[in-house]
Amino acid sequence: MAHRAEQAAAYVLHTRPYRETSLLVDLFTLEYGRVSVVARGAKRSSSSRRFTLQPFQPVHVSWTGRHELKNLSHSEVPQVVPQPQGKALLCGLYANELLLRLLQPADPHPKLYLYYTYLLTELLQCNDLEGALRTFEKQLLQSLGYAIDFTSCHADHYYQFNAYDGGLHQAQSGQGYLGAWLLSIAEDQYDDLDVRRAAKQLMREAFAVLLGDRPLKSRELFLKTRRTK
Repeated sequence: MAHRAEQAAAYVLHTRPYRETSLLVDLFTLEYGRVSVVARGAKRSSSSRRFTLQPFQPVHVSWTGRHELKNLSHSEVPQVVPQPQGKALLCGLYANELLLRLLQPADPHPKLYLYYTYLLTELLQCNDLEGALRTFEKQLLQSLGYAIDFTSCHADHYYQFNAYDGGLHQAQSGQGYLGAWLLSIAEDQYDDLDVRRAAKQLMREAFAVLLGDRPLKSRELFLKTRRTK
């Protein structure tokens, strides 16, 4: 990765305290992929970065440094964007956690960056949350080299998914996923309730292998929120 970056377009994925007055900030950038920076002094009451370096916020950032952890030298917010709320917030936290867990540092994914922008727009407008999230998940799998191959699907056949080869293999009638559902998922068409359910389960299977045994904190938060209602 470049030792110096100037005015790089990015989204804030996550922040956490660092020493007494600073923050560690994880960014998803258009040109450089996932980048971690130290925002020195950002916790001070006089620092505007306390309010601008928030998850989902688009920023323009500059940094320096030879190692994986960079030093943030400048940040500015082209437009303050409100935080998603309710279910949309949980969906956004889930998407951010996937990026943090699965993207390698300094590995650019400009197309995925655009899909992430689309997802955040949908979350803020509270439009089709599930459809937008499934579309993003599918693009993330493709960006990671684990795209699901829908090309062999026929509408009236049933298929089982093999997460290790990304393949959909024909199954006995009534078992697994109906081909018509899979063809809708391939086209990002999520109007049908059965398609939505199938897409959610399919993505969960696909990501399970990549995420391993460590559970997602965002999923645990979602379950906790649902139990308290």
